[in-house]
Amino acid sequence: MSDTSDELDPLVAAAEAAMLRSLVDPGHAMHAGRVVLAAARRTGSPDAAAIALRAMALAARELGDLEGAEWHLRQAIATPGASRERVAQARLSLVTVRTERGHPVQALRVAALAWTYLSPLDRAKLDTQRAVALAHLGRPQEAVAACDRALRALAAAPGTLDNRRFLAGGLLNRGLVHSYRGDWDAAMRDLTACLQISQHAGLRHLARLSAANLPFLAVRRGDIAEAFHHYREAEDTLFGYPERLATMRADFAGALLAAHLPGEARAMLNLAVPDLEACGARAALAEARLKLAQVELLTGDPHRAREVAEQAAGELAAQDRTSWLPLAREVVLRSRLALEPVTPALVAELIAGADELEDGGAHLAGAAALRLVAAEAALAVDDHPTASTQLARLTRHAEVPEPAELAEPGERWAPAGARLTSLASEPQARQLARASQIPIPVRQHALALEAALQEDVPGAFLAVRYGLAEVSEQVETFADPSLRAHVAIAGERLAAFGLALAVRAGGSCDVFEWAERWRAVTAPAHACALVDPERVRAELGPRALVEFVVDGDSLLAVMIAGERVLLRWLGTVRAVEEAIVRLRYAVRRRSEARYAVLRRSEARDRAPGPPRDGGKDLEVVAGDLEQLVFRPLAAELGDAPLVVVPVGALHTLPWGALPFLRGRPVSVAASAASWVRAREGARGDGPPAVVAAAGPALTHAHAEVAHVLACHPGGREVPGRTGAVLDALAVADVLHLAAHGVFHARSPLVSGITLEDGSLMAYDLLNVTRSPELVVLSACNSGMSRTPVEGAPLGLPGTFLAKGSSCVIAGMVPVQDEAARAVMSMFHELIAAGQPPDTALAHASAKTGVYEFTCFGAGDRPLYQPVATGLEGSATQLDQEPT
Repeated sequence: MSDTSDELDPLVAAAEAAMLRSLVDPGHAMHAGRVVLAAARRTGSPDAAAIALRAMALAARELGDLEGAEWHLRQAIATPGASRERVAQARLSLVTVRTERGHPVQALRVAALAWTYLSPLDRAKLDTQRAVALAHLGRPQEAVAACDRALRALAAAPGTLDNRRFLAGGLLNRGLVHSYRGDWDAAMRDLTACLQISQHAGLRHLARLSAANLPFLAVRRGDIAEAFHHYREAEDTLFGYPERLATMRADFAGALLAAHLPGEARAMLNLAVPDLEACGARAALAEARLKLAQVELLTGDPHRAREVAEQAAGELAAQDRTSWLPLAREVVLRSRLALEPVTPALVAELIAGADELEDGGAHLAGAAALRLVAAEAALAVDDHPTASTQLARLTRHAEVPEPAELAEPGERWAPAGARLTSLASEPQARQLARASQIPIPVRQHALALEAALQEDVPGAFLAVRYGLAEVSEQVETFADPSLRAHVAIAGERLAAFGLALAVRAGGSCDVFEWAERWRAVTAPAHACALVDPERVRAELGPRALVEFVVDGDSLLAVMIAGERVLLRWLGTVRAVEEAIVRLRYAVRRRSEARYAVLRRSEARDRAPGPPRDGGKDLEVVAGDLEQLVFRPLAAELGDAPLVVVPVGALHTLPWGALPFLRGRPVSVAASAASWVRAREGARGDGPPAVVAAAGPALTHAHAEVAHVLACHPGGREVPGRTGAVLDALAVADVLHLAAHGVFHARSPLVSGITLEDGSLMAYDLLNVTRSPELVVLSACNSGMSRTPVEGAPLGLPGTFLAKGSSCVIAGMVPVQDEAARAVMSMFHELIAAGQPPDTALAHASAKTGVYEFTCFGAGDRPLYQPVATGLEGSATQLDQEPT
């Protein structure tokens, strides 16, 4: 017996050493655990076997095998002869695994079973694990309290590796709970302390987990560019740990969703959800599915949104996470509203869903937004009493400001917040507290609806103006990101309601004003002081401005030309969308046909005829679209240069392909106000500083760059790498990039230009302090843009313009390498001769027949003093195009 006893202590020590290695080197810990387990079973050491199984479980968890982790822990708990303390420690580890596998209630029961047989210090460690389950159950205050107790005990304990592991883990867990509660400073303190302890103790994996939360926190603190920087680092750090990487992506997506970036959130969730499924991380999976459902709804796919939300609801219900179910139900209801005819039964379900969100007070902003939707749905079925009842619940205790309280457009608004009547009794005070959490634009939208129902149009406009003023002042002051997102979304809907009121009234100047207000809310990156038509006229000179507006299923245009401000109905939105799709296809076919002819010419191929010619198709399709968009405006526009402000699918239109616009200078702007602002930027005296770079895998990119630089004395080429290009932004007046472009329709901020060391993404530009006056993106699709709310353009052109560029030239469809070189060579020749960018592009496109590029921003200012040249008659290789 003495020999056997002598062998037991080394085995226990070896098992504990393997357990401590699980966070440092999980692969090695798994191997060591197996060796110790075999020896323990061979020598009859149940405690060593239980510890070895626990070590293997912890290693499996870090490697993303949650099912394997639970199996090992249950084997440890069931080890015959193991002491109660060792069994309780295995249960301690099982708490987190059961939570991650989607059973937080059972996890708390496991914790209760373990508590009795644990030492005071192990109870502190158990509290750090209980906090995870409590947070998943929507009990953040209890979770923080559990972490507080645990951290006090662990901070006073001896500094063993295991104690420091749990101390760092407790800080990590508490930091995450703080972040979900909106206490960013506390969250950052805890995560920073976790990182420091982990690094000092050599707990590299815990350090990686702490750093992996930096993308999430950066978004919540409003630094989107830094968030993506941290995300790229975390991706590399967590490679090989699929469950951890997927959880990080899902958390990051939640922060992006709260920041009102649903497209970028969707990209993260499409990566995270399959990995969470494969790893069996059911708790994180259910939350990720719910986020994905919300994203699918916001990005325009209600079918998919409903399907995913119902699946998430089933998983959440199975996990007893009832506090999450109203959120899933909300997505289902909103999806049904988009897919089904409105009925009284659906109205009743919307009201019930709003009541469910309101119960408990955790989702008051969402409840208010859904109640407003229910009121609008009731109006759609002529149920005015129900609509009035729901509106009254939103407007209770609110006062509408007097007209004198509102300043003129462009000035600071007087009200600092929605004024609520004072209440004395405690029940009334609780009502007031709830009323104060209704997003101001939701309340004002309800007041506007009430006024409109009473045919009080001035009162409706007043309520909308007041709500938008509050949005512009307060949206960034809310600490809670979910509330901030609700305010932003509600502000967009409120602005759209004001625009609809203006369209109904029929005044062209009113529609222009409200179209500008709507754009200022939907695209805050481009927002600036509103401008009246007189200011726009003064800036336009001989030009004309056409601002497109959507009203229900109809497309309208407000035109400012000379002394006139006109409003015209153009056609149905669907017809225009379909025509744009056909036109983009025709432009692409024509480019491919031209490319095939050139290739055969270079090879001296005498085979008969080119492939099917896309030129005639292009003329027919372009003519059809032109009839829809410009026929009602043609007489008034004449041959004036244009500024166009697109909406919806018009953001994807290659404008130069329309016969009505060929050879005509056209600038595409986010709004009239942003176009005026872009014209105000003054450039220094002397010739512009020109910088150019070529990307990889393009045959003629370097030749194109060489020709560009030959047009501009003193111009210089920089390496086609992201760092060099970003550095050039600080010094260049003109930046020319000849490279491949990638556009992501559902996540514009991850659109980019392909360079030698990766991609220059739109989000890389968010923190730059200066942007060149003229940016030329000689790349496929680099000018494409889309926003979920169809506001001003995002993607690369919109990002450059928002950062201070006056003009961006970018491709709207795939463009062949030779075609890009031809049109860009002539464009820069004309720029150097003193032509403004919009005129230079119009002439170069007409001469070469390359219509793939568009001028964004204010392209009417030359960069050089005009000189007399004979360039107007110059030709390029593509002059003899096959048409």
